[in-house]
Parts: sequence; C-alpha cells; structure tokens
Amino acid sequence: MVKIIQNQSQIHCQSEYGTLKKVVLCEPQYMEIREVINDVQKKYINDNIDRSLAISQHQIFEQTLRNEGVEVIKLRPSKDHPEQVFTRDIGFTLGNRLFISEMANPIRKGEEKVLAHWMNEHDISYKKLSTHPIEGGDVIVDGNRVFIGISHRTCMKAIQALQSELPDFEILPIPFKPNYLHLDCVFNILSSKDALIYPDALDPQIVDRLSSMYHLIEVSESEQFSMGTNVLSIGHNRVFSLPINRDVNHQLRQHGYQVLEVEFSEIIKSGGSFRCCSMPIVRH
Repeated sequence: MVKIIQNQSQIHCQSEYGTLKKVVLCEPQYMEIREVINDVQKKYINDNIDRSLAISQHQIFEQTLRNEGVEVIKLRPSKDHPEQVFTRDIGFTLGNRLFISEMANPIRKGEEKVLAHWMNEHDISYKKLSTHPIEGGDVIVDGNRVFIGISHRTCMKAIQALQSELPDFEILPIPFKPNYLHLDCVFNILSSKDALIYPDALDPQIVDRLSSMYHLIEVSESEQFSMGTNVLSIGHNRVFSLPINRDVNHQLRQHGYQVLEVEFSEIIKSGGSFRCCSMPIVRH
C-alpha cells in the first residue's frame, strides 16, 4: 500500500547522525516480557519489567530529546503490543521515503498498523513492505549506502525487494551471528568517519570491509550485552548512551562526542536501547 502526499519535506533521513529534527517514540505503558524472543530477555524473564520505572526512564529520555531541540511524536501505546516501545523496528526513513516494516515475530505483528494509522492521520506518505520480513533495527543508512543486517527478523528476499525500490542507493547486506537480535545491536554508525562495532558477532572479512569505511570503535562483550552499540546520535556529535557503558562513553568522549547519559536500565531488559526506541523521520 502506498499513500501519496504532495509535501515530501515531512520526511527526510540521509544518515544516522544528521541533526535529528523529528522522531517517533512510544511510551512503555504496556511493556513486559510476555514471551522470550531474544537472549537479553532470557536473563530478565523472571524479574520482568518494572513498568513504572520504565515509563519514568522513557519520559526522561523524551524530555532530554526535547531539551536538545528534537520534536517528539508519540504513538498511542496498545496493551496488545508489549514490545511497542521499540519504534525503530516498525519503520525506517531512507532519503525522502518512509517504509513500514513487515514484522517477523508474531508478538510484534500489528505494531505497524498503529504507525500506519498515525501516518494516514497526518497525510504522510509511506510504503508498506509486506511480502518478506524486514525490521528497522537491521537498517542503517549513511548517505547513499544502506547497511542491512541479515537476521532472524530480516531476510535476503526483503533486502532484494528493498533494493528494487531504491535504485539510487547501494544496499550492503551484512550477515551476523544469529544469537544477536538486530544489526544495530552489533554495529552502529556515529558519523561519516566513526562507527561502533562488536566484532565477535561478525565475520572477520566483514569487519575488515567496515574498517575500510570507518574508524571502528570496539565494544566489549559485557557492554554489548548492555546495549553499548545501540546509542542514538542526534547530530553535532551528540550521542545518547547508557551510564553503565563506561568504556564506550569514555571512547566516545575521546573521539570528540558529547555523551548524553540517560538511565535506561529497565528498558534494556527487553533487548533494546536508545536507537531501538526511536524512529527518526526528519534529520538535516
């Protein structure tokens, strides 16, 4: 399904690090580990999620975004969608086009309808990808290059279909070890020069290829587990990162980044952090 609109300026995203102007969030009002769908959740299934703490941490994240000049759009939470806080997965913006994902896991199906409803209400165009599973956590854009993870959530056929939709983009499929959820859990671009990486999750040849494109800042195994790669860049070298990931934050500061430390300990129990919880639709 394609919805047409006259004004395409409502959506634009050419990188992971341009100045973030508009982003889609969803409060974790109904967040819970209802069934284990990733390795991080296995550790926390017995504790589960303290929703009031998750909501309060998410509200601080939202307010910090607003304080930094970002317009925040909020989707309506639904009790049917316990993973809805991870808005990144349900859609992604490439250039002047917004794609709504085909969710792979049954527990997440239906989230895309909430996003589509909001888009329809606001007359924003989108392309619904509905033939093969693809999720936004596997999609990382830098100019005309789009890195797409091959995972349990995103298949090669979906990547090929997206390439046909985007003839002006170079699509680079990136396979990684299947015990990691999305590409942004092991690789994330910070600027035109720098990227975070957890190299153990990737084939050495792929790491070599990525190192020819970026200066790679390595994340340790323990900080990968606490979502060290899943930072959110909002432009002008400002990066949201968890306080617990001290080595990542030290390395970021050493490379000239301003680290916005926000506590997100309750959210990450479900396997995602700041990048997972934000769907940029306008960056400049």
